[in-house]
Amino acid sequence: MADGGEPESSDSLRTFGAMVQGLREFYGLSREEFGRRIGYSKHTVASVELGRRMADEDFIEAAEPVLGNTGAVRKASGFVERKPGLASWFQRWARQEKTAVALFNYECRMIPGLLQTEAYARQLFADELPPLTDEQIEANWTARAERQRLLRERPNTTFSFIIEEQVFLRCTGGTEITRGAVEHLLEIGKLRNVEIQIVPLLQTSHAGLHGPIALLETPKHKWFGYSEGQESGLYISDPKAISVLQIRYARMRSQALTHDDSRSLLQRMRGDL
Repeated sequence: MADGGEPESSDSLRTFGAMVQGLREFYGLSREEFGRRIGYSKHTVASVELGRRMADEDFIEAAEPVLGNTGAVRKASGFVERKPGLASWFQRWARQEKTAVALFNYECRMIPGLLQTEAYARQLFADELPPLTDEQIEANWTARAERQRLLRERPNTTFSFIIEEQVFLRCTGGTEITRGAVEHLLEIGKLRNVEIQIVPLLQTSHAGLHGPIALLETPKHKWFGYSEGQESGLYISDPKAISVLQIRYARMRSQALTHDDSRSLLQRMRGDL
């Protein structure tokens, strides 16, 4: 990370920033005037133009009409990468995570990335096919560890996780790795801004049968969703689709065990390992 918590620069960040600067200057706008028109400070504009900061969704959408409304800014933003270790289709979601005021995540396949221990994550990376190199595994873990800092560095952000009990019963990586993963969840669950709920193995009614759900709320109270599959990810912004995901997530929160009951279940599972 660069000073001030900004993402590390990259060729794509610098290229995108140079394009924004070139268009701004073409239209005869100073950084201050451009920032005023899109609702950002001249310092933020400078950070984006110099490749020190990744433009968020609101910056991109506000800048597009001011810089000619050709679609160039919006299209170019899709090719911006922050650093190695994050899948290209995940970049946009990761950018939104950094400033979200609420993050909701339902997972039925594995412990969510924000909650994984290093040993658990490395086991997942080792199981990847085609196989990853040692360098790729290191880059993946570094990026994941950086994302996990959100849990402690954003105490005013609400984090909600719903996880299937079967994820732990699979015993990914073996007994010791699973025990460590459970102990980590018990520790993270003590944070006031984190709620962890477990869906018991026996569940006669389940609103999450369509698969994992990720939702976030931006500082401007817009909601977005994300769904990841085999070698792809879907960024969801359509209000109707978001509404469906919110309804399903809300129902699952009522169907899963409470935070306290989930903690008791995790403690029992730890004792059985």
